[in-house]
Amino acid sequence: MRVLLSLAVLSLSAAVSAAEPIDYSALAKIRQEGFSNSKVMETVTTLTEKIGPRLSNSPQMTAANEWTREQLAAWGLSDARLEAFGPFGRGWQYKSASVNMTAPRAFTLSALPKAWAPGTDGRVEGEAMLLVAKTREDLEKHKGKLKGKILFISDAREYKPSDKPDFTRYDEDKLKELQASPIPAPVDPKKRATDAEAFLKQREFTAFSNRFMAEEGVVATVSLSSWDNGILRVTGGGSRKAGESVGVPALVMITEHYNQILRLIEKKEAVRLAVDIKAQFTSDDDRMAYNTLADLPGGSRKNELVMIGAHLDSWHTGTGAADNAAGVAVMMEAMRILKATGLKPKRTICIGLWSGEEQGLLGSNAYVEKHFAELPPPADPKLKDLPRSLQEAPLPPVYKADYKRISAYYNYDNGGGRIRGIYAQENLAAAQIFKQWIVPMADIGVTTVTNRNTGSTDHIPFDRVGIPGFQFVQDNLDYFTHVHHTHLDGLDHLQAEDLRQSAVVVATLAYLTAMRDEPLPRKAQP
Repeated sequence: MRVLLSLAVLSLSAAVSAAEPIDYSALAKIRQEGFSNSKVMETVTTLTEKIGPRLSNSPQMTAANEWTREQLAAWGLSDARLEAFGPFGRGWQYKSASVNMTAPRAFTLSALPKAWAPGTDGRVEGEAMLLVAKTREDLEKHKGKLKGKILFISDAREYKPSDKPDFTRYDEDKLKELQASPIPAPVDPKKRATDAEAFLKQREFTAFSNRFMAEEGVVATVSLSSWDNGILRVTGGGSRKAGESVGVPALVMITEHYNQILRLIEKKEAVRLAVDIKAQFTSDDDRMAYNTLADLPGGSRKNELVMIGAHLDSWHTGTGAADNAAGVAVMMEAMRILKATGLKPKRTICIGLWSGEEQGLLGSNAYVEKHFAELPPPADPKLKDLPRSLQEAPLPPVYKADYKRISAYYNYDNGGGRIRGIYAQENLAAAQIFKQWIVPMADIGVTTVTNRNTGSTDHIPFDRVGIPGFQFVQDNLDYFTHVHHTHLDGLDHLQAEDLRQSAVVVATLAYLTAMRDEPLPRKAQP
């Protein structure tokens, strides 16, 4: 009986596999090249420790665009190119920052500047003051009283020791849990409208606050880092748009030092700080930004596309290793592997390395709108610059000539953890195909296909217009405990074996997608 059952299982497995032809010799070549001749760590080291952080439109981002284009071309890929979009806005970079308490005692404070905020003109001093303002009225009642002040603009936060592990990988229970799809709640149009109104009010208040602070002679502002344990999470401030006020120097400080200053202020101590920030705008005019692209030409279906991609830009205080030099290196390595093996995919495989992801998926969205499909703007003109998630219910896209050419897009952007599976984005038909494709990769840890959606990265502009767009399930490592948008995001937090595995997985899926007789199925559009 046990033998008969085993034979039945084998027969069923064979029948399922037969539905999706898999060239195992090709997959073996991909593994051999990816595991025995990997260049992924060389690539990620150049991006992080030679080029450094890659804030969109900074000189380092320009260097990264050029280097990735040149490297892809050197590996023999075709039409390695830069494609402009925008205008994006001003470039910005900083070289150093020092913040010290000078009274009531001398103490070095841990703080770093927000992007697109001005530097100081050398060393400047000011008196620390707590001012948490939510509205214009909150600021205007202090008019004429803020000159020479360094404003602490966040409330204190009680320090709580973490009860979560610093470093995690998926175990079988967590992967199994991921395969269950929660029933989504109905979309509430009133909530979307409320969120949109709040977003617009906050944007208007930020612009007013920048002007007000500069006009009042405020020396600098200091915000509280959103993470504890000495970790600085820093993103943007000021303004990258030409003609708008950039405000005053803006810093983010670690919780442990921020709370200390506020306790002194609460005790009526006269707290003085000295600040020296060397930062500069690299252009006063609106500027275009650039995506890097290159192709591996296809054969019998060369006019059809499979795309893989990751965002090249990063924030400025670390070196953007996990977010997202890891993804860029994995995707570049996948292209190198496919070229080096000499495999001839039916469809052209294209890599896109996006700029402006951290400012709202700008590069990938611009590429999709230019080549594939464009969502009409909202009826209300003031809502057109809102994030798409806050706009009114999506209108039918305006499809471009290349819309039918693309079969799928694969994205890598959840840190540097190895791939454990894929989010099918509610594309049930594609999920059934993925379940067959991952069988040969189970031995290297790829076991999970989930129908769930995941968001907040560059597959979304593709998925939004009906193109099959996917992000991978990745081991978290310490991405959400130490490195995401922090000054600790450097090469030491990456795992070489994870990146080698991920590149092989991406190359495998891109090749299988490019070899299908039919494009990947598309899910129904609303």
